[in-house]
Amino acid sequence: MTHIPVLLKEMLLQLSPYSGGIYVDATFGAGGYSKAILESADCKVYAIDRDETVTKFYDDLNVKYPDRINLFIEKFSNIKSILNKSSVIPAGIQKKDNWIPASRAGMTSSGVDGIVFDVGVSSMQLDNGDRGFSFLRDGPLNMSMDNYSHMNASTFVNALREEEIANTIYNYGGERHFRRIARAIVNARKKKIIKTTFELADIVRSVVFRGKSKIDPATRTFQAIRIWVNDELGELEKGIKAASEILSENGKLIVVTFHSLEDRIVKTVFKDLCEPGSTKTFSLLNKKVIKASSEEINVNPRARSAKLRAIQRLS
Repeated sequence: MTHIPVLLKEMLLQLSPYSGGIYVDATFGAGGYSKAILESADCKVYAIDRDETVTKFYDDLNVKYPDRINLFIEKFSNIKSILNKSSVIPAGIQKKDNWIPASRAGMTSSGVDGIVFDVGVSSMQLDNGDRGFSFLRDGPLNMSMDNYSHMNASTFVNALREEEIANTIYNYGGERHFRRIARAIVNARKKKIIKTTFELADIVRSVVFRGKSKIDPATRTFQAIRIWVNDELGELEKGIKAASEILSENGKLIVVTFHSLEDRIVKTVFKDLCEPGSTKTFSLLNKKVIKASSEEINVNPRARSAKLRAIQRLS
């Protein structure tokens, strides 16, 4: 399945990349956002992704845009240390190879000109059964977005207490049958270790009936476990707060989310950053959340739940 970047035109319109600018694609994925930014202006892109399998997409872009893009296999919550090691901050206008954007030469402000986040699980991860993200493909219970995490979905279903399982499924999945599912998981693992995505999905379906709903009964449970495994909400809050601290004057911070828990965090952090008297004063670029057009949704159904919010640091 070909990856289609969501809200791409809207992201570019808000970001407005310019030649000589420094931009960060904090969720590189298949490189859709990075490619669009590089095509729109003679700028520099620092890309971040915790999933090392994305390097194949980076290699293609690096061939086409040599010396204009760098990739770091890291969590985006480490964005400050990543750019500090690359000499992008605190100096802001100078890199190790002395690459200085002409439009910023002589400026006293430091930082980057724009940072974009496209959060959540990628279509490549969902389509790969070996990663264990989807109940549509059988595979090991993993769901980790990186290869260095000690936590995975197997740990969740086979080691956590029933109460912890239930609370996580409710808080991160919004699943109203959370207690019933947690009990079924614990009962199943007493007989044998739960090893695969199909096994887990069948356990959930055995106690939650679809009825007239088009949504698979396992959907919310799988979402909740994935969020828990990768600490997605904690990472998001830490990431956007850190990103706000390294933007230059007039720098822009753009976040695309795919469910209400993510959007609530972005909305809350953005509100705090835009409050008068905050450490760094920002303003909202879009007072009303931006959603995908019906035309985009027809081409890419994944865009249906996408929401874009953006802020800009004031001079």
